[in-house]
Amino acid sequence: MRFSLINPPWSFEGSIYFGCREPHLPLEYGYSKALLERAGHEAQIVDGQLDGLSLAEIRRRAASFHPDFTVVTTAPSYLFWRCAPPELRVPQETLRAVRDIAGTLVAVGPHASTTPRTTLEKLGVDVAVLGECEEIFPQLTGDWASVDSICYRRDGRILVQGSPHAANMDDLPALEWDAATIRRHHHHHHRFDTTPQAPGAEMEASRGCPYHCTFCAKDNFRNSFRRRPIETIGRELDSLVAAGVQYVYFIDEIFLPYRNVLETIAERRIKFGMQTRIDLWNEQMIDLLGEAGCVSIEAGVESITEAGRDLLDKKCKISTGEISERLIHAKRRVPFVQANLLDSMDDDPAEVQSWREHLQRHGVWANEPVPLFPYPGSPDYTRRWGAPDERAWERAHEFYLSGFDKFSDIQEQRPAPLVQLESVGARHA
Repeated sequence: MRFSLINPPWSFEGSIYFGCREPHLPLEYGYSKALLERAGHEAQIVDGQLDGLSLAEIRRRAASFHPDFTVVTTAPSYLFWRCAPPELRVPQETLRAVRDIAGTLVAVGPHASTTPRTTLEKLGVDVAVLGECEEIFPQLTGDWASVDSICYRRDGRILVQGSPHAANMDDLPALEWDAATIRRHHHHHHRFDTTPQAPGAEMEASRGCPYHCTFCAKDNFRNSFRRRPIETIGRELDSLVAAGVQYVYFIDEIFLPYRNVLETIAERRIKFGMQTRIDLWNEQMIDLLGEAGCVSIEAGVESITEAGRDLLDKKCKISTGEISERLIHAKRRVPFVQANLLDSMDDDPAEVQSWREHLQRHGVWANEPVPLFPYPGSPDYTRRWGAPDERAWERAHEFYLSGFDKFSDIQEQRPAPLVQLESVGARHA
């Protein structure tokens, strides 16, 4: 069987999308292609974002491959499944372009994982995959009645079989990207210490997170914490270095202080960035982090008070003063350190500003608190409204737009209602 794996040509006009708008390696498709080929199938990746493709060119590339299955994702990459564009406008438009040459249509991503029935209907696909998709694709070539973690129509009914899938990280290979793909990947995600002179890349050392913060929409994908084998990490790094990559961003939900991982990176003499919680690192491990080549830390602090962090269920065991000390220590070892703040609605704005200024005097960047979007699939959404239903994304979006008149500097300042964005996609589709 032949699988065409399509990453849409993402655009974010009118969206409240929080993520970076530059192209990133579609890791989920990299794994999927490798596993499909291991099972005897053929697969192509059509990356509309990284390659700057029009919908017509995406159609041409897919049609020339003659796919039996065509997959479209509802988020730009694994890196942003937790903060995907709420609307399905771009996937709708992409599916319209390929529908008549696509074979069996498959949807993957956070929407398919959290609200599978609604996603199946909005996109008009044949099947949606719940959770992590790479191990499910080879199973779709058989009888769907025996496949867990999918949603599809049978006898006029929409069936949901099983729960969101979590991949076995021991079985996922070290990814090897072709040289042309790496050459086009100019972006160094979350790097600010220098202007990139060579390609960047993304990879993962682990997947999932052992914490369950209220705002994090990971309950239905990339949830349980799993480490990749250290040998696999080393092989993938070697492949990236051989391709000319000089900077790697680890997309791990939480990059934890494992000595063997840092030593493996250090041996390759490559620069890297990551996201973590600074309260989990002691000074000795922060020193090793810097020695290993880390040049960018994005540290989730979220609130400047213990009460605020408790409200967000951070399970943080150190004080705000200790958090500040570790961030400042990290800045002595790593060129760029950011403390992420969210608008918990519990922190005093004047105290937040004072704390930000204190950190900035020591070179640590702390952003203005970002308004919280209650993503379906997050504990925050469930606490407010219960399990996500067919209006989950609309409900969360309406709540967000009605509650804030100022948004973060990476968002559109005049976001459009979700129903308006999707009506455009539906008309085009």
